[in-house]
Amino acid sequence: MAETTELLRFLGEAVTPFHAVEAMAQRLSAAGFMQAEQFDGANMVPGQGYFVTRQGSSLIAMRAGQEAPAGGLRLVGTHTDSPNLSIKPNPVKGRDGCVQLGVDVYGGALLNPWFDRDLGVAGRVTLLADDGELESVLFDTNRPVAVVPSLAIHLDREANSKRSVNAQKDMVPLVMLGDPQQFDFKQWVADSLAERDSRWQKARVMDYELSLYDTQAPALVGIDESFITSARLDNLLSCYAGMMALINADDSEWSALVATDHEEVGSASTVGAQGPMLMDALTAIAPEPVANQSLRSRSWLLSVDNAHAVHPNYADRHDEQHNPKLGAGPVIKINRNQRYATNSEGAARLRLVAERAGVTVQSFVMRSDLACGSTIGPITATETGIATTDIGVPTLGMHSVRELACAADVPQMISLIEAFYRRLA
Repeated sequence: MAETTELLRFLGEAVTPFHAVEAMAQRLSAAGFMQAEQFDGANMVPGQGYFVTRQGSSLIAMRAGQEAPAGGLRLVGTHTDSPNLSIKPNPVKGRDGCVQLGVDVYGGALLNPWFDRDLGVAGRVTLLADDGELESVLFDTNRPVAVVPSLAIHLDREANSKRSVNAQKDMVPLVMLGDPQQFDFKQWVADSLAERDSRWQKARVMDYELSLYDTQAPALVGIDESFITSARLDNLLSCYAGMMALINADDSEWSALVATDHEEVGSASTVGAQGPMLMDALTAIAPEPVANQSLRSRSWLLSVDNAHAVHPNYADRHDEQHNPKLGAGPVIKINRNQRYATNSEGAARLRLVAERAGVTVQSFVMRSDLACGSTIGPITATETGIATTDIGVPTLGMHSVRELACAADVPQMISLIEAFYRRLA
């Protein structure tokens, strides 16, 4: 129960990728990991943990082994971002006495659940301080300040059968009453920051990366409290599991957690899985080209990203032989068209790790007549040449404003990753 409570606390703090990285950095530091500007393989102390962050939204943590990493690393790859509504640069709009904010849809968001939710605003703000220097700070209203109201069924009698959502027209949150021409959003952000910290009394907001988030707290749900419901389970649940497993990892081996941004929009960025972060870290560990190639060929990465649990109301959306169940353990994800990176050797090896750790695993294959999503797995494997296996905790409501998983699956995933780090196979 204590572990579940800590997970819920982490989910509540990690309202954006920037906050997720901050929350992980705090926990890693408390566990004795040292923050560095970059990894330095020649001076890393055996058994010591280190982590680096990039652009505030991606993180790599690594524990140095007792010997040189000639035998390869065990890596866990996750992502820090989730689909959301991102506030536009010039967002203020409205009519009929209402002030609203224009938003972009980030990633493949399931839009209908965003209606009628109490929404906060959070992210990163870059300020021009009184001394003329630019500084970026985290921002969070810590309270609901916006809502996207539904159109009443009296004004749309076919709402339950034919209503579709237009992202530009329908997803426009209401933030206050008044004249839109009189509301300065950047000034409101600046004033909000100044209220929290007197250092920003004269600061000016130059730009921001802000998004809306559901302020309803993560919770245990169900008559027996068997479910976890929260925003951003995809993929903060995996970030948490990987982080806890790394903290608990045996320090005799080299192990790492790679938590990158922008997976939901393709990973093509400086801090995405397609960017240079991981290769930079591997080069720091093994700078000589032949040694680096040898290191990567001996390494193994688990791409940990939530899996689709079979939905009891829509069981026919799954292949009947590959329908992962809530509470039945982590899921090995397979797609022969390389939307997942799993191959038979990796799956077999992971099954052996699970067997030796006492963890039950399941399999997921998409229905042959439905398109399959993807993960950082194939991207990381392509960029690094590291053998990669895709796994995840079974989840319902993926990409909704609030997702659902089984609480019992979380310690199972942590145990599996710990066994992977310990090289039980």
